Amino acid sequence: MNIRRVPFDHPDAVKLNDEVQAEYHERYGDGGDATVLDPSDFRSPNGVYLIAYDESDRPVATGGWRSRDRNGEGNEDGDAELKRMYVIRELRGRGLARRMLTALEDDARAAGRVRMVLETGTEQPEAIALYTSSGYEPCTKFGYYRFHENSRCYAKPLA
Repeated sequence: MNIRRVPFDHPDAVKLNDEVQAEYHERYGDGGDATVLDPSDFRSPNGVYLIAYDESDRPVATGGWRSRDRNGEGNEDGDAELKRMYVIRELRGRGLARRMLTALEDDARAAGRVRMVLETGTEQPEAIALYTSSGYEPCTKFGYYRFHENSRCYAKPLA
């Protein structure tokens, strides 16, 4: 797996984002994640967007983080918010998500972020299992879905 930094609006990022949004719609029936994201959210030093490519240079996994500090949506100073973690269906179960997660944590730590936070939902048990097995613990709900019953928020110190 070759992990590369790309802009959030790179064609491969757009393609994989469309796929993850379709999967969110399948699982939740709500049209996908309505969280507002801007390509500038993922520009260094305030974030990064990564795509993993296979040996054929096919984009197969994605994820990013963006800086979040204390705000009215429940974030704390020093937060790095994980966004758009996704592995194509045919390659799931091979450790790609865990490798992507580690790369994102390392990048956020190097950028001076002190805590990685994420929001997922009850219809994504595989994601919850990945995050809890990687040291993430439930935290105060934050972000766009903080008032939704099936939303689950997790955090992990990066220091």
